[in-house]
Amino acid sequence: MMDKLILWSVNNRFLVVGMALLFLMFGIYVCTTVPIDVFPDLTAPTVAVLTEAPGFSPSEVENLVTFPLETALNGAPGVRRVRSSSMPGFSVVWTEFEWSEQMNTARQIVAERVALAAADMPEGVTPPILAPPTSLMGEIQLAALQSDSLPLAEVQNYAETVLRRRLLAVPGIAQVTLAGGGDRQYQVWLKPERLAAFGVTVSEVAEALRENNTNIPAGMISEGGTEYLVTGLGRLQTPGDMESLVIAVRDGTAIKLGDVAQARLGESFARGAGSANGKPAVLLFIQRQPQANTLALDRLLEGVFAQEAARLPRGMTLDTHLMRQADFIRTAVNNVAKAIRDGGALMIMVMALFLLSVRAMVISLTALPLSIIAALLVIYLFGGSINTMTLGGLAIAIGSLMDDAVIDVENTVRRLRQNAQLPEDRRRNPLRICYEASSEVRSAIVSATVIITVVFLPLYTLYNVEGRLLRPLGTAYIVSIFASLLVALTLTPALEGLLLPGSRAVLSPREPGIAARVRQAYGALLRPVLRHPWLITLPALAAFIASAVSFPFMGRAFLPDFNEGAINVVVNTLPGTSLPESNRIGGTVERILLDTPEITSVARKTGRGELDEHAQGIEGSELEATYVLKERTKEEMLADIRGRLGGVAGINFGIGGPIAHRIDHLLSGARAGIAIKFSGDDLRVLRDLAEEAKARIAGIPGVTDVAVESQSEVPELGVRLDRERLARNGVSFSEAGLTLRAALYGAPVSRVYEGHNAYDLVLRVQDVAPDSIAMLERLPLRTDTGALAPLSSVATVTRESGPNIISRDQVQRKIFVTCNPAGRDVASVLADIQDAVDPLLEGKVGYAVHYGGQFESAAAASRRLLISGALILLLIFGLLCMTFRNARDAVFVMASLPLALIGGVAAVFLSDGVLSIASIIGFISVFGVAARNGIMLINHIRHLQSQEGVTGFQEAVWRGSVERVVPVLMTAVTTGLALVPLVIAHDAPGNEIQSPMAVVIIGGLLSATVLNMIVVPALYLRFGRPVPNHGGSDHAAPGESSHE
Repeated sequence: MMDKLILWSVNNRFLVVGMALLFLMFGIYVCTTVPIDVFPDLTAPTVAVLTEAPGFSPSEVENLVTFPLETALNGAPGVRRVRSSSMPGFSVVWTEFEWSEQMNTARQIVAERVALAAADMPEGVTPPILAPPTSLMGEIQLAALQSDSLPLAEVQNYAETVLRRRLLAVPGIAQVTLAGGGDRQYQVWLKPERLAAFGVTVSEVAEALRENNTNIPAGMISEGGTEYLVTGLGRLQTPGDMESLVIAVRDGTAIKLGDVAQARLGESFARGAGSANGKPAVLLFIQRQPQANTLALDRLLEGVFAQEAARLPRGMTLDTHLMRQADFIRTAVNNVAKAIRDGGALMIMVMALFLLSVRAMVISLTALPLSIIAALLVIYLFGGSINTMTLGGLAIAIGSLMDDAVIDVENTVRRLRQNAQLPEDRRRNPLRICYEASSEVRSAIVSATVIITVVFLPLYTLYNVEGRLLRPLGTAYIVSIFASLLVALTLTPALEGLLLPGSRAVLSPREPGIAARVRQAYGALLRPVLRHPWLITLPALAAFIASAVSFPFMGRAFLPDFNEGAINVVVNTLPGTSLPESNRIGGTVERILLDTPEITSVARKTGRGELDEHAQGIEGSELEATYVLKERTKEEMLADIRGRLGGVAGINFGIGGPIAHRIDHLLSGARAGIAIKFSGDDLRVLRDLAEEAKARIAGIPGVTDVAVESQSEVPELGVRLDRERLARNGVSFSEAGLTLRAALYGAPVSRVYEGHNAYDLVLRVQDVAPDSIAMLERLPLRTDTGALAPLSSVATVTRESGPNIISRDQVQRKIFVTCNPAGRDVASVLADIQDAVDPLLEGKVGYAVHYGGQFESAAAASRRLLISGALILLLIFGLLCMTFRNARDAVFVMASLPLALIGGVAAVFLSDGVLSIASIIGFISVFGVAARNGIMLINHIRHLQSQEGVTGFQEAVWRGSVERVVPVLMTAVTTGLALVPLVIAHDAPGNEIQSPMAVVIIGGLLSATVLNMIVVPALYLRFGRPVPNHGGSDHAAPGESSHE
């Protein structure tokens, strides 16, 4: 079948070239529409349920809100884990589904379960809502709205009512979260002494405001053929409207709200603060939907921000350059594309030196753009994106994409040159030569390509985040390699028939000088090796054994550090710290970052924003800083920052990259490279275990940023209302509770509408906002006689303590101890940590420790690749047996695989000594290339014996090796040189994953190519068997004539 395809291509060469040009133009057009992103979509099907419970303590939130939601969600179809966090006035429950679950299905399941649990929520708890589905990559942009002249509350209101709504209207935007400033609200400040004088209760004021703040849809009337809708307009619109409201009638006298209270605009109780570059700000965290195109969204946002900046109120400024993910994407993709471009240029130079023929080089190069475009088209058709992983697949494939074409062209040029040197009457039709030369290597290149793609199949056994990350790389590689095979079987023979017969390279009696010298030198080297095979075989065997036993001494890692041009700093101070004090400490950290020469901008969020699923306590701050490296390296800059932050008293901090932190949070629930999770029932025991673990691991070399999750006892006040004393003093329970809440947090009773905007209407108590326990005890309550009684007369105020936050995982309370590895690989650091921490659990019944982080994915991926790799080796052996029709020759090709291991292992140790998933992909790739070289060598030796009548076995081995050394060396050198730019620019954004792959491939290619062309011929001569001569080919050929 393949021979027929080659034959058809040669006979219809003009049609084939035309079809290739049309495909090229169509592909270029379609490729301009393919989305571009940092990574493939790594978003796990996770649904976050957010519930506001203003004024509730963490324990109450856990018992009354979080636990019922967890109970409803556990056991739902497809759910693999339920995590939660309960903090003052807020609950977040994360429901994680199996990776195969569709997000829409997951959200529907959660919505149904939450609806059942919401029916039993206590009064004062807002209905639970589902956070919109967002991408794992989180915020695609961070903007700040600031003003030096306007109150922050007014800035926050503009951001909420104008900017946020405008941004949410942009297609592809999932959520815009605000941080900084309190919400605008209408406040009614009650005067206790006036309430007592007029005999009005707080409950009566609340009821009057609720009942009188509404419009009445009365119906309609008709007059003169026109129908009119009738609406009773009664909504309160201004503080004046509120103060004129009649709230009660005493002795025939109407008592207005203004008689007992004052109404005014105010600001809600804030649980967070924002800052940008050291100045107070309202931060806008913009998140995209999972399938949205980040670069297209960035262009849309740029236009929207330009419009909004032009019509900002006087005194406000908008900074949209604090963080833009699109900048990193463009930089990363451009760096990888530049490496591909530079590698391609080096390949062309090598080919030019070996072939010394423009026509031959053009024919070989046609495989490159067509293969790349074919891969991008497949990615586009399956809904993928151009990202660093797909480009990484193309980068490691680029050297191999022309291998099939190069092998074909080199063989065809050699055969045409031999034909041209014959007497004219014995010369054969050039088209027949092109066909036969392509057919001669057809079996080898098809088998080699199939095996190269087979070695990448283990990637498709991976799941979770590692599968989502690496499968697109394998897809890009496999599709491009198969496309290059199709080009070699169709377009390459067609172009050879058009361009090569009259070319100078064919008509010249000698082959190019470099190729001739390579053959001559290699032939001279090979003869003594064939006479004494053990001289080279035994050292190669020893090198392989040394490489194999060195694997346990390598470090282990999942993904390398990403150079995003940004760092994420998480800072926590003592739980129970007030927001102003936490804001002050966060400002100190912010100034330290701004004083760092490389830092260009800093945005800080202290506490949390409204309905923020990544909420933290007010004692925590999260800072995102962008940087541009100058004189120092990234490691030196981070060491400097860590040193100065270590001098800030009373804080724990962690530093990492934004992308790495998000992947860590996805895998372990904590934003750190290593998360030690203690689980059990008693929070005090968990805290003791965590503090002891922190003390033990702090001194381990390579452990940095050690921190215990901010969980501890914080002071609480319990106001215990005595029902007997309430009755004796004539104070109702509802009156006491409403007054207490109005005095502290404020009691929402209704909402006020300004156009399309709605604001809370809140009751507050004037001049008695307690800032001490004594003032709280003196809080006046109205009795049924009209007198005022202090709170202490009906209640007891006690000092208590309770947790500041309660985290749960799989229905168990838990606490994290987090750290980041630095200067050592993750696996060795983790082993030391386990030795130090595991003894802590001895005798602790009901308590457990679990270690989480990227290393879990690395270990799982390594195990799966090892198991599937062993099965793939058996499959490769079977394919080779089918190709050669005997197991002996298949074994010789398999012997070339360990040769690649030698150089790959050496390359790992010469670089950083760490075996990451990227390095494993490099080994997989180089095994495929080594197998290709072995197939090409053994197949040509067999061809010389079976088709060209070479009867001497040693002569066949020597001649086959010498004739194949140039294409093997050329493909190896081009593949290696194509990857050199990735190694040189290893620290450039976007090259972090590709660079370790390239290092392994280059090292493996070096050993595989050199040893394969020496060891395999020697072993084949010693243990191989000659192939009987089957005569020439009997295929029908193009241009066949009678004299032939």
